Amino acid sequence: MSIEVKVPTLGESVSEATVGQWLKKPGEAVAQDEAIVSLETDKVAVDVPAPSAGIMGNYLVKEGDTVLVGASLALIEAAGSAPAQAPASAPAPAPAPVPAPAPVPVAAEAPAARPANDAEAAALSPSVRRAVLEYGIDPATIKGTGAGGRLTKEDVSSAAQAKAASPAPAVATAAAPVPATLAPAGARNEERVKMTRLRQTIAKRLKSAQDNAALLTTFNDVDMSAVMGARDKFKDAFEKKHGIKLGFMSFFAKAAVLALKDIPSVNARIEGDEIIYHDYVDISIAVSAPNGLVVPVVRDCDKLSFAGIESAIAGFGKKARDGALTMDDMKGGTFTISNGGVFGGLMSTPIINPPQSAVLGLHRIEDRPVVRGGQIVIRPMMYIALSYDHRLIDGREAVTALKTIKEAVEEPTRLLIDL
Repeated sequence: MSIEVKVPTLGESVSEATVGQWLKKPGEAVAQDEAIVSLETDKVAVDVPAPSAGIMGNYLVKEGDTVLVGASLALIEAAGSAPAQAPASAPAPAPAPVPAPAPVPVAAEAPAARPANDAEAAALSPSVRRAVLEYGIDPATIKGTGAGGRLTKEDVSSAAQAKAASPAPAVATAAAPVPATLAPAGARNEERVKMTRLRQTIAKRLKSAQDNAALLTTFNDVDMSAVMGARDKFKDAFEKKHGIKLGFMSFFAKAAVLALKDIPSVNARIEGDEIIYHDYVDISIAVSAPNGLVVPVVRDCDKLSFAGIESAIAGFGKKARDGALTMDDMKGGTFTISNGGVFGGLMSTPIINPPQSAVLGLHRIEDRPVVRGGQIVIRPMMYIALSYDHRLIDGREAVTALKTIKEAVEEPTRLLIDL
């Protein structure tokens, strides 16, 4: 008995998805509700669970195919039965013996390259396959940290770094013969990889923001001494009480709340010929996921405590790494914070997240000489940037909002007294 696996409902206004990666191979045992395939929508990757236990049957679609909600993806055979296969042909009769030809001296040939295992390749996403080829890493030697134990691009990168850092063997070994299929030295190769649906959507939205908004960026710098001091002083007690680490993002989120309350246009959006103002603050936090940048929304930041904000951010970060973000996690948002500093960025001009009208960019902290009280001193400084839609937000308002954020972070007491 075969059971069809169908594309589930993907969320409001989402009618189709792209088959991203098969997580189970035909013939493997499948438990009920175990993820068997990952689908990519415009916003998130969705794992499709098995409707019942059994044996994974034939795929009905391939990776990269576009499927509609309700379409059949694969078959699951009842336990104890095997997937239908083409009947095996009768064995061919043994050929009559032929006299061996006289040996002819020829140059030794290099052994042919081991053929790629199609099943192994099918279990890797395009980005992971590309990373495996780039670093020359055997995926079978890497432990995956993604959903269901599958490999991510970060896993391959980490394995390559570990391999490069490992000492060379003390005893020299004979050089392995070069496979005959390898390109000659100095060859220039290209690889054509189809963009994922998520990457296509990111590209369209960012280009749309540039085309439809009057983008402008204003900059400032922040002395992080007070926040770093408060964090060092209270981080242990904070984690003990709330079960979550105290980071810098909650300070900036709270500072942004002050600025957005004082300058409502920075928390607003344009819709047609109208301006929509919000009396709440839902902050989209940019998170790097294996499939690209995503922006889950921390709702009601104006009502959350520091612990509530940190807990929400940590939860979204884990869900992003596991590929478990949902459409509801991404919906809405009135303002965005993007932290390029975690990757070492010194300064940038972030692009707004439509239909929002502003985005705050954070960058790396580094010691720099500054003047305090007429003296040159060293302070941990961070550049911050506010990109905004100049159609709605005037320069004075943008500069004032960024200055409010700077002052609140440099003197966190302002966050307590709402100043």
